[in-house]
Amino acid sequence: MSKAAILTASSLSVSLGKRSVLSDISLALPGGRLVALVGPNGAGKTTLLRALAGLLPSDGTIEVCGDALSSLALDARARRFAYLPQGHQMHWPLPVRDIVALGRYPHGAVDPARLAGPDAAAVMRAMQATDVTGLSDRPVTELSGGERSRVALARVLAVDAPVVLADEPTASLDPRYQIEVMTRLRTAADNGTLVIVVTHDLGLAARFSDIALVLSEGRLVSQGPPAEALSEAVIENIFRVRIYRADYQRETVIVPWSEA
Repeated sequence: MSKAAILTASSLSVSLGKRSVLSDISLALPGGRLVALVGPNGAGKTTLLRALAGLLPSDGTIEVCGDALSSLALDARARRFAYLPQGHQMHWPLPVRDIVALGRYPHGAVDPARLAGPDAAAVMRAMQATDVTGLSDRPVTELSGGERSRVALARVLAVDAPVVLADEPTASLDPRYQIEVMTRLRTAADNGTLVIVVTHDLGLAARFSDIALVLSEGRLVSQGPPAEALSEAVIENIFRVRIYRADYQRETVIVPWSEA
């Protein structure tokens, strides 16, 4: 039996100025799934992610956990969605534990030094899940790129939101950290969270996701299990590349191989 959707969009459209960026997007996504959102540059991936969280004005309807997004106050939205933007930019030398504790702000925890009860437990779970407990007292500005990516992910997981939106979380990371970040997001999905990941890496999308959404010129052109949504025909038509596809250890391997 399929799971009920916790995030739905119907006829979702976004215009920036006079330019249409997204047109007539409809989807229904259940919890406990990792969703890869892929598409060429300029397809509207980040715009869709932000629109789903109510961070951009849009037309159409969005529901999260059975409630219309438009009916939710800002603090309620912040408890439904945990958003990881691109870049992991951290400019202040705060200790790691304080950065992670920011994830509890939507729940009313405004002082990282005075966390207690559920807030302290959520922060500890997030730090353990991302293996940053040993970095707790380190200023975040002194960390490597891979360490900062784990701290940023821990902050997102500390929200304990039913939906996690991650915008290119593996960009600029070396292969080890790309796999590490995707594995931790996969674990979050396996634990019941709906995780939507924007990525340009078709290999990571095919390997880690349950559902792939393919955007092109602001329209959703393919969606479903990655073996179907990321077919050779779709990839050649949308990305203008031919791929090498194989199976390794019962997982799908996709490697862009040549121009189409």
